[in-house]
Amino acid sequence: MSLVQKLKKYFSNHAETRDHHEDLDLQTRYYKTTKDHALMIIENFIKNSQIYEMNSLSKTHGEISVVKKKGKKLFIIVSVIMVKPYETAIDFSVTSESFFPFDFGYSTKMIQELYDQMNKELTLIQ
Repeated sequence: MSLVQKLKKYFSNHAETRDHHEDLDLQTRYYKTTKDHALMIIENFIKNSQIYEMNSLSKTHGEISVVKKKGKKLFIIVSVIMVKPYETAIDFSVTSESFFPFDFGYSTKMIQELYDQMNKELTLIQ
């Protein structure tokens, strides 16, 4: 990861994952599950959490909109895509809401924490 990319990471209020991201922590994770099961796991995690609140859920599109209501305010979009039978990709898009237009890498840290939680619930392929 270049110096410019590292500075962008810390002086931005948005982070998202993708397949071929320069930052290994922000690469898409693939799990051995179906789309419906992954959505159910994520939905249950959010419903049982004191920190997060679900805005909307679209099972047909595989997207969940979430707000972090405690601590630093975040808006999170979770995308669940079934690539092959029993191979499902989960991506996150996180935007922090603050007075400043940067969050010093907090949105990236939250993606890592969300992936850690998914790793506890689902079997990681990549």
